[in-house]
Amino acid sequence: MKRIVKKLFNNIGFDITHLSDNPKYTLLGLRHLPICSVIDVGANEGQFARMISEVFPKANIYCFEPLLDPFKKLSKWAEFQSGRVNVSNIAIGDSEGDMQMFYHSEHSPSSSLLKSTEICKELYPFIQKQTPISVKLATLDKLMGNLSEPPIPDILIKLDVQGYEDRVIRGGAETFRRARACILEVNIGSLYENQASFKDILLSLDYLGYHYTGNIEQTYDNDGHVVFIDALFLK
Repeated sequence: MKRIVKKLFNNIGFDITHLSDNPKYTLLGLRHLPICSVIDVGANEGQFARMISEVFPKANIYCFEPLLDPFKKLSKWAEFQSGRVNVSNIAIGDSEGDMQMFYHSEHSPSSSLLKSTEICKELYPFIQKQTPISVKLATLDKLMGNLSEPPIPDILIKLDVQGYEDRVIRGGAETFRRARACILEVNIGSLYENQASFKDILLSLDYLGYHYTGNIEQTYDNDGHVVFIDALFLK
């Protein structure tokens, strides 16, 4: 009976799997780690923070988001989290100061400190409407060092920075050394000019003591090729 039902769903383009076989649910074993602190770089409206707060309900969460509109929604949610969510309206990189960011008004999560490529615009037409804005930039190590109480290990770092991953890692090397796990959205397709490659990221994190564990999720183009992945690295 199970095979018949599964075949029926397959015939209309769907598949049925156990939750235990779904990386989005299992998080590739991450759920079983004693994570006490989460650093969310590129938090947007708090989509990841909300999810991970349910996975690790006792963890403190440190969110960084440079865009004002998403930050307002993030802040509103944080107000009701009993003081365990800290939010900062700032971009993260390998330097400090003001920097131009390209705000995608119709899809803010794809906004970036890097220019989007023509390939990106063809794949995702809703990013065509872009506005250059000025944002504050700082390094992760500097910001974490300024906290009155440092994050409690074990630490999970999540990056969703649209091609800027290598700069965030460079500016946060000490923080990454202290962490136990990290989740990075990595572009496989050429979506942003001068974006970090998977190889760049792999080598940087290997140097800091991480190993690549697999993909929690990956997104495909209509022809089946992978456009970007959510990769997990562990120590």
